[in-house]
Amino acid sequence: AMAHGHGPGRCRCCGEEAAERGAAWGLYLRIDRQRLQCLNERREGSGATVFRPWEERRDRSQFVESDDDEELLFNIPFTGSVKLKGVIVMGEDDETHPAEMRLFRNIPHMSFDDTAKEPEQTFSLSRDPLGELEYPTKIARFSNVYHLSMHFPKNFGAETTKIFYIGLKGEWTEAHRHEVTICNYEASANPADHKLEQITPQTHFIS
Repeated sequence: AMAHGHGPGRCRCCGEEAAERGAAWGLYLRIDRQRLQCLNERREGSGATVFRPWEERRDRSQFVESDDDEELLFNIPFTGSVKLKGVIVMGEDDETHPAEMRLFRNIPHMSFDDTAKEPEQTFSLSRDPLGELEYPTKIARFSNVYHLSMHFPKNFGAETTKIFYIGLKGEWTEAHRHEVTICNYEASANPADHKLEQITPQTHFIS
Protein backbone atom coordinates (compact mmCIF):
# COMPACT_ATOMS: atom_id res chain seq x y z
CA ALA A 1 0.00 0.00 0.00
CA MET A 2 1.34 3.42 -0.94
CA ALA A 3 1.70 5.96 1.81
CA HIS A 4 -0.39 9.03 1.09
CA GLY A 5 1.70 12.16 1.20
CA HIS A 6 -0.98 14.74 1.89
CA GLY A 7 -2.76 16.33 4.82
CA PRO A 8 -6.02 14.96 6.19
CA GLY A 9 -9.17 15.63 4.21
CA ARG A 10 -7.45 16.45 0.90
CA CYS A 11 -8.17 13.27 -0.95
CA ARG A 12 -11.55 11.71 -1.28
CA CYS A 13 -10.49 8.10 -0.69
CA CYS A 14 -9.04 8.92 2.72
CA GLY A 15 -12.06 10.99 3.62
CA GLU A 16 -14.36 8.07 2.93
CA GLU A 17 -12.08 5.71 4.79
CA ALA A 18 -12.07 8.05 7.78
CA ALA A 19 -15.86 8.33 7.70
CA GLU A 20 -16.18 4.56 7.68
CA ARG A 21 -13.69 4.22 10.48
CA GLY A 22 -15.53 6.89 12.45
CA ALA A 23 -18.84 5.05 11.99
CA ALA A 24 -17.28 1.87 13.35
CA TRP A 25 -16.55 3.74 16.60
CA GLY A 26 -20.15 4.89 16.96
CA LEU A 27 -21.09 2.98 20.11
CA TYR A 28 -20.85 6.19 22.16
CA LEU A 29 -24.23 7.04 20.59
CA ARG A 30 -25.69 3.92 22.24
CA ILE A 31 -24.68 4.83 25.80
CA ASP A 32 -27.51 5.63 28.23
CA ARG A 33 -25.96 8.93 29.29
CA GLN A 34 -28.48 9.53 32.07
CA ARG A 35 -27.14 6.49 33.89
CA LEU A 36 -23.46 6.68 32.88
CA GLN A 37 -21.20 6.84 35.95
CA CYS A 38 -17.54 7.58 36.47
CA LEU A 39 -16.27 6.88 39.99
CA ASN A 40 -13.40 8.91 41.44
CA GLU A 41 -13.66 11.66 38.80
CA ARG A 42 -12.27 14.97 40.03
CA ARG A 43 -14.86 17.10 38.22
CA GLU A 44 -18.43 15.84 38.28
CA GLY A 45 -19.69 14.83 34.85
CA SER A 46 -16.24 14.94 33.24
CA GLY A 47 -16.12 11.16 32.77
CA ALA A 48 -18.99 11.34 30.30
CA THR A 49 -17.09 13.76 28.01
CA VAL A 50 -14.52 11.14 26.97
CA PHE A 51 -17.21 9.21 25.05
CA ARG A 52 -17.56 11.26 21.88
CA PRO A 53 -17.16 10.97 18.10
CA TRP A 54 -13.97 9.36 16.81
CA GLU A 55 -13.29 12.49 14.72
CA GLU A 56 -13.22 14.56 17.93
CA ARG A 57 -10.91 12.25 19.86
CA ARG A 58 -8.05 14.77 19.76
CA ASP A 59 -10.06 17.56 21.39
CA ARG A 60 -7.86 18.09 24.44
CA SER A 61 -10.30 20.44 26.17
CA GLN A 62 -12.43 17.46 27.27
CA PHE A 63 -10.95 14.91 29.63
CA VAL A 64 -11.47 13.17 32.95
CA GLU A 65 -8.91 13.21 35.76
CA SER A 66 -9.02 10.96 38.80
CA ASP A 67 -9.40 12.51 42.22
CA ASP A 68 -8.16 10.68 45.34
CA ASP A 69 -5.74 8.26 43.69
CA GLU A 70 -4.96 6.95 40.22
CA GLU A 71 -8.01 4.67 39.90
CA LEU A 72 -10.99 5.34 37.62
CA LEU A 73 -14.08 3.18 37.19
CA PHE A 74 -16.68 3.72 34.46
CA ASN A 75 -20.14 2.15 34.56
CA ILE A 76 -21.52 2.31 31.02
CA PRO A 77 -25.11 1.18 30.43
CA PHE A 78 -26.15 0.79 26.80
CA THR A 79 -29.58 1.41 25.27
CA GLY A 80 -29.57 -2.09 23.78
CA SER A 81 -27.34 -5.12 23.41
CA VAL A 82 -23.79 -4.52 22.22
CA LYS A 83 -21.18 -6.78 20.67
CA LEU A 84 -17.97 -5.05 21.73
CA LYS A 85 -15.08 -5.55 19.30
CA GLY A 86 -12.45 -2.99 20.22
CA VAL A 87 -11.43 -0.20 22.56
CA ILE A 88 -9.22 2.89 22.20
CA VAL A 89 -7.90 4.68 25.30
CA MET A 90 -6.18 8.01 24.75
CA GLY A 91 -4.27 9.97 27.38
CA GLU A 92 -1.25 12.22 27.73
CA ASP A 93 2.22 11.08 26.70
CA ASP A 94 3.28 11.10 30.33
CA GLU A 95 2.85 9.25 33.62
CA THR A 96 -0.84 10.19 33.98
CA HIS A 97 -1.73 7.81 31.12
CA PRO A 98 -3.55 4.68 32.37
CA ALA A 99 -1.34 1.59 32.28
CA GLU A 100 -3.98 -1.11 32.68
CA MET A 101 -7.62 -1.59 31.71
CA ARG A 102 -9.95 -4.25 33.07
CA LEU A 103 -13.32 -4.89 31.41
CA PHE A 104 -16.38 -6.33 33.14
CA ARG A 105 -19.70 -7.10 31.48
CA ASN A 106 -23.25 -6.86 32.78
CA ILE A 107 -22.51 -5.89 36.40
CA PRO A 108 -24.54 -2.66 36.81
CA HIS A 109 -23.51 -0.12 39.47
CA MET A 110 -20.06 -1.60 40.06
CA SER A 111 -18.11 -0.08 42.93
CA PHE A 112 -14.37 -0.20 43.59
CA ASP A 113 -15.06 -3.08 46.02
CA ASP A 114 -16.51 -5.08 43.11
CA THR A 115 -13.30 -4.72 41.10
CA ALA A 116 -11.81 -7.52 43.18
CA LYS A 117 -13.81 -9.83 40.88
CA GLU A 118 -12.15 -11.50 37.92
CA PRO A 119 -12.64 -9.30 34.81
CA GLU A 120 -13.69 -10.69 31.43
CA GLN A 121 -10.47 -9.30 29.95
CA THR A 122 -7.45 -7.32 31.12
CA PHE A 123 -5.23 -5.19 28.89
CA SER A 124 -1.80 -3.69 29.45
CA LEU A 125 -2.01 -0.25 27.89
CA SER A 126 0.65 1.68 26.03
CA ARG A 127 0.78 5.45 26.08
CA ASP A 128 -1.44 6.61 23.25
CA PRO A 129 -1.57 10.43 23.02
CA LEU A 130 -3.09 10.37 19.49
CA GLY A 131 -5.78 7.72 19.89
CA GLU A 132 -4.19 5.33 17.41
CA LEU A 133 -4.01 2.04 19.31
CA GLU A 134 -6.95 -0.33 19.14
CA TYR A 135 -7.28 -3.08 21.75
CA PRO A 136 -9.33 -5.97 20.31
CA THR A 137 -11.66 -7.72 22.74
CA LYS A 138 -12.32 -11.45 22.95
CA ILE A 139 -15.59 -11.03 21.08
CA ALA A 140 -17.11 -14.28 22.39
CA ARG A 141 -17.01 -12.78 25.89
CA PHE A 142 -18.48 -9.45 24.84
CA SER A 143 -21.21 -10.52 22.41
CA ASN A 144 -24.24 -9.64 24.52
CA VAL A 145 -23.31 -6.63 26.63
CA TYR A 146 -25.96 -4.31 28.01
CA HIS A 147 -23.66 -2.84 30.67
CA LEU A 148 -19.87 -2.40 30.43
CA SER A 149 -17.62 -1.50 33.34
CA MET A 150 -14.09 -0.25 32.64
CA HIS A 151 -11.65 -0.22 35.53
CA PHE A 152 -8.33 1.62 35.23
CA PRO A 153 -6.42 0.47 38.34
CA LYS A 154 -3.10 2.19 37.70
CA ASN A 155 -1.14 4.55 35.50
CA PHE A 156 2.55 5.00 34.66
CA GLY A 157 3.47 6.51 38.02
CA ALA A 158 1.62 9.82 38.47
CA GLU A 159 -0.63 10.58 41.44
CA THR A 160 -3.70 10.96 39.21
CA THR A 161 -4.84 9.42 35.94
CA LYS A 162 -6.04 11.43 32.94
CA ILE A 163 -8.10 10.10 30.02
CA PHE A 164 -9.03 12.24 27.02
CA TYR A 165 -10.97 9.81 24.90
CA ILE A 166 -12.38 6.29 25.08
CA GLY A 167 -13.52 4.75 21.80
CA LEU A 168 -15.85 1.74 21.75
CA LYS A 169 -16.18 -0.26 18.53
CA GLY A 170 -18.82 -2.83 17.85
CA GLU A 171 -22.39 -3.63 16.87
CA TRP A 172 -25.59 -2.58 18.58
CA THR A 173 -28.91 -4.40 18.62
CA GLU A 174 -32.10 -2.77 19.81
CA ALA A 175 -33.33 -3.93 23.21
CA HIS A 176 -36.58 -5.85 23.12
CA ARG A 177 -39.52 -4.89 25.29
CA HIS A 178 -39.89 -8.52 26.38
CA GLU A 179 -36.80 -8.94 28.52
CA VAL A 180 -37.56 -12.67 28.83
CA THR A 181 -36.56 -13.60 25.31
CA ILE A 182 -33.09 -12.46 24.42
CA CYS A 183 -32.56 -12.89 20.71
CA ASN A 184 -29.22 -12.60 19.02
CA TYR A 185 -29.50 -11.49 15.44
CA GLU A 186 -27.93 -8.91 13.20
CA ALA A 187 -29.96 -5.71 13.16
CA SER A 188 -29.76 -5.50 9.38
CA ALA A 189 -27.77 -8.11 7.52
CA ASN A 190 -25.94 -6.23 4.82
CA PRO A 191 -24.30 -8.55 2.26
CA ALA A 192 -21.55 -5.97 1.70
CA ASP A 193 -20.46 -6.36 5.33
CA HIS A 194 -19.90 -10.06 4.85
CA LYS A 195 -17.73 -9.61 1.80
CA LEU A 196 -15.50 -7.28 3.80
CA GLU A 197 -15.23 -9.71 6.65
CA GLN A 198 -13.86 -12.42 4.39
CA ILE A 199 -11.10 -10.16 3.10
CA THR A 200 -10.16 -8.66 6.45
CA PRO A 201 -7.66 -10.86 8.28
CA GLN A 202 -9.17 -11.82 11.62
CA THR A 203 -7.09 -11.88 14.76
CA HIS A 204 -7.75 -15.02 16.75
CA PHE A 205 -7.25 -15.14 20.46
CA ILE A 206 -6.56 -18.33 22.31
CA SER A 207 -7.57 -17.90 25.90
